[in-house]
Amino acid sequence: MLKIGIIREGKIPADNRVALTPAQCKWLQTTYPGCQVIVERSSGRCFSDREYRMQKIAVADSVADCDILLGIKEVPPHDVVPGKKYLFFSHTCKKQPHNQKLLQTLIEKGCTLIDYECLRHDDGQRIIGFGFFAGVVGAHNGMMAYGTRTGAYHLERVYKQKDFQSLIHTYFGLKLPNCKIAVTGSGRVAHGVLEIMNLLGVTEVEKEDYVAREFDYPVYLHLKGADLYRHKETGTYNRDAFHHKPQEYECLFSRYTAHTDVLMNGVYWDKGVPRLFEREAISDPSFRIATIADITDDCNGSVPINAGDQTIEDPVYGIDRMSFQKTAPYMPNSIDVMAVGNLPNELPRDASKYFGEQLIKYILPDLLQGSSPVIERATIVNAGKLTAPYDYLCEYASGKIGTAI
Repeated sequence: MLKIGIIREGKIPADNRVALTPAQCKWLQTTYPGCQVIVERSSGRCFSDREYRMQKIAVADSVADCDILLGIKEVPPHDVVPGKKYLFFSHTCKKQPHNQKLLQTLIEKGCTLIDYECLRHDDGQRIIGFGFFAGVVGAHNGMMAYGTRTGAYHLERVYKQKDFQSLIHTYFGLKLPNCKIAVTGSGRVAHGVLEIMNLLGVTEVEKEDYVAREFDYPVYLHLKGADLYRHKETGTYNRDAFHHKPQEYECLFSRYTAHTDVLMNGVYWDKGVPRLFEREAISDPSFRIATIADITDDCNGSVPINAGDQTIEDPVYGIDRMSFQKTAPYMPNSIDVMAVGNLPNELPRDASKYFGEQLIKYILPDLLQGSSPVIERATIVNAGKLTAPYDYLCEYASGKIGTAI
């Protein structure tokens, strides 16, 4: 009997999402009779222990005897069980300093780490994640912040709603003012943002119209890779080439800063990728953007005035246009920034169901049968040893370096 354990999240602040919902655990056991799911007891999940037991799923004080352990966020090093196969978001593949000890511990204890973030199709597209609901919550919070700044309307907080369907009901009868919204990105985050744009009745327009005229209704412009970047020499855009050598490209978003009220940022960012604008640009009187929802949330990343995470309860801060210092939100001379690292936690049950469906569809069948090329490519550590694709982490894992690439 192969045992799968759903671990209790140990990272602080606590995460209330789960890799598999009670119904999904039941389906897994029914579909694969040789598989048993055991849930580690927890009072902090969005699905209670009782809900798992109601689906005939075992709940135990420990899952240390399970073969495969599924989590969401990083496992604290002191909680790592020797010799186990783990799946969670480790946030180590970019040499993040704060998780260096975690990777070292997994190696020292002879564990296997399959990182959700590294599960990708052959073309490089990520297979599973919470991006769609990050986009949903981030877009809502961005529009909430713009409403508070302008005083034109009021939006309720997402985390106070029971689920996504309840959130949709809060939009009934809401009339947004005339405003222009720029949506960047083409992945799951952007899809979540577009879902909110449509639910709020915001109309999509073309680039030419967006910069050439004003509208008497709210509009949005969706900017994907080819709209945002071009090669410095050829003036063209190629996705694979861009991700391979982003430093050879320049960003075109400056075309839109004088025509945009709200920026919904969902673009991928890593070292070398051009920022959407430079920090000094916000001092220019023509820089019209008043509210930024930095949903991908990279501190000093694609949005250079991202000064770090806020909390779900207090998601917005200001950045002074002249001093670039962090301020309270909604100040007269500031730009409001919404930056929260765990946005899907505001809709944890919907986000968990969505995540588990992808896990069941694309990953678990192969995992239960042994492996697959997709799983192998996402395996950072195998039985205590770095795998070949992640040899570049050798010095990071040895403790010789501790800075992110």
